[in-house]
Amino acid sequence: MKKIETIIKPFKLEDVKEALTALEITGMTVTEVKGYGRQQGHSELYRGAEYVVDFLPKIKIEIAVKEDMVDSVIEAILKSAKTGKIGDGKIFVYPIEKSLRIRTGETNEEAI
Repeated sequence: MKKIETIIKPFKLEDVKEALTALEITGMTVTEVKGYGRQQGHSELYRGAEYVVDFLPKIKIEIAVKEDMVDSVIEAILKSAKTGKIGDGKIFVYPIEKSLRIRTGETNEEAI
């Protein structure tokens, strides 16, 4: 089992969700986050005063998948989240040692 964590632009959430639903991914955790990478934020002008926006709004999606689904999930995220512009995001893949469904007591792959 693997945990796939991706950081994307907020307006791409629905596109990514639809792509994952097409792969029969039935659950995900979505969090509104702020951060920056190479773009280092940007400057804005507000009422005549310039200020720096260091942290940009992003969306973090976390999903647990079986090993054989990892490549297809990554491909779906890449296709649906890509705009070709700086700040498109990142994908991270982590191993999952154990998972449990609290309600039923199911473990590992049955729990996801």
